Amino acid sequence: MFGLSTKKKIVPDSSDESLTFLARGFEFKGTLNFDGTVRIDGVVTGAIHTKGKLIVGEYAVIDGDVSAGTIVSGGRIHGNVTAREKAKFTSTAALAGNVKTPLLDVEEGVRFKGNCDAKGWAREHPPQDRLDPVQESGLPRLQSSASSE
Repeated sequence: MFGLSTKKKIVPDSSDESLTFLARGFEFKGTLNFDGTVRIDGVVTGAIHTKGKLIVGEYAVIDGDVSAGTIVSGGRIHGNVTAREKAKFTSTAALAGNVKTPLLDVEEGVRFKGNCDAKGWAREHPPQDRLDPVQESGLPRLQSSASSE
């Protein structure tokens, strides 16, 4: 009963990314700054900034500008959105504001009013000279033996 436990304690590694969760029913006014991943399901009036990923849940309401490495939104945002890597809006999302991101993923059903600046990776990361996938694999190339009669 009071003996030592044989179970190992799981100690989080200091290299693990931090996760912050602001649940439904949570209300905040002001500016929020984070380093890691943030999921918001409540109401925020003010700016949100994170170097990591920002997840805006289906029931979240944000009235302010947001910026993050990656933004995934299924909620309502009234403000400008800036994603350094990618922005994704799921079918339940509503956005009234401008979007600036290299990659944009918008599902059918998203409500959007504003301007969008999505350059795509191709412009920022020029394609490198790549070998043909068959040549890279080292496999012999098959020849077509179709003949026309």
